[in-house]
Amino acid sequence: MHTPIYDFVKKYGERGAVRLHMPGHKGNPLLGCEPMDITEIKGADDLYHAAGIIRQSEENASGLFGSKKTFYATGGSSQCIGAMVYLAMLHGQKGRPILAARNAHKAFLHTCALLDLEVVWLYPQKESPLCSCTIFPEQLEGILNAMEVLPFALYITSPDYLGGMADIQGLSAVCRSFGIPLLVDNAHGAYLRFLPESMHPLDLGADLCCDSAHKTLPVLTGGAYLHIAKETSCSFEGAGKQALAFFGSTSPSYLVLQSLDLCNRVLAEGYKNRIEACIGQIKYLSLQLEEKGYVVRNFEPLKLVLDGAAIGLEGVILAEFLREENIEPEFADEDTLVLMFTPENTEEDFQKILQAFPPVIGGNGRRKKSILPARGARRLSIREAMFAKREPLPVEQALGRICAVPAVSCPPAIPIAVSGEEITQEMIGLFLLYGIEEIEVVKA
Repeated sequence: MHTPIYDFVKKYGERGAVRLHMPGHKGNPLLGCEPMDITEIKGADDLYHAAGIIRQSEENASGLFGSKKTFYATGGSSQCIGAMVYLAMLHGQKGRPILAARNAHKAFLHTCALLDLEVVWLYPQKESPLCSCTIFPEQLEGILNAMEVLPFALYITSPDYLGGMADIQGLSAVCRSFGIPLLVDNAHGAYLRFLPESMHPLDLGADLCCDSAHKTLPVLTGGAYLHIAKETSCSFEGAGKQALAFFGSTSPSYLVLQSLDLCNRVLAEGYKNRIEACIGQIKYLSLQLEEKGYVVRNFEPLKLVLDGAAIGLEGVILAEFLREENIEPEFADEDTLVLMFTPENTEEDFQKILQAFPPVIGGNGRRKKSILPARGARRLSIREAMFAKREPLPVEQALGRICAVPAVSCPPAIPIAVSGEEITQEMIGLFLLYGIEEIEVVKA
């Protein structure tokens, strides 16, 4: 696989040119990577007006993912979330809302504030962890039938932070019957295209999809893709670059672009076999942990989620077992521990994980604490709340006040209260559960 971005930068570095251009380090190594860090010099192309080496590399990626168009981003899925919502908004009728599952990343809220969008939230039919929001096709069909004004798009997150996978095929069929595009935040699932049988949203019916390449592929942090499906009936591709530029820096990292470029070669050369082998190791580790008494929830192929609540242990305690052995997990809360794997993890990694967990003796389950809060009444639009004057308050004093900005760390970056909603007692309980002691509310 040709790697045009990397090849250009490498040759430029080898020339030893006098750099009378940005960046200011001039290629002199402090970290060691500076010789490969350039800007839009002659021949380097321009990410948001790609006509040369970046365009060639993006076309390689499009072929690998089976998309109509794949665009690179260096601002992570956060940038791509903004871009795909913007594209769908341009395509839809002015004034319509967007329909969204409630476990949306806070980048989605930032997008809605900037674009001044109204959101109609979808909630799960049963109690659910904060990070999950299972929506069934028949549930979606009923909601759309009941709406006086159809949304301009449906926005969902799949996989979610706990490895849950949406029924994208079913949801897509409903969306198409109503003539609305399906947008999928696939930040955790770039690798899904390379399973023995693809589970990538593009292959299951999504119209627009964003992937964080850096989360599960060998790409530097910030590398991401915005995909436009071949089968979509909407002409999104013409404004794709404009949409990404709207939410991104005019100085994209060429280090990140090179890693996206080089990743194409990795994906093209036996990556499916490596993914399959890694999944086999995860399944075997799951069985071994279950023999020790742990409860494993393994929905998404490259995630392993330990259910601490089922055995009476907090997820944060399970995380400490690992940290004592110099193993750092992805995420832990009171109920769960999330471990993310890729083919870059070694056999030694798997052995260390198994040895770090002691056998469970007499574990007694308990009720999960992290349930979705009651729906907060909307008092202001997301934009009005985010741009209003605000003041910080201890969460215990925020009952009845209006949330100004989302108060949640990353991970999981899923807002407990949406900007513009009235703070409820259930929300306050979740703030405290996640260690949030102060929130910003609209100034009275």
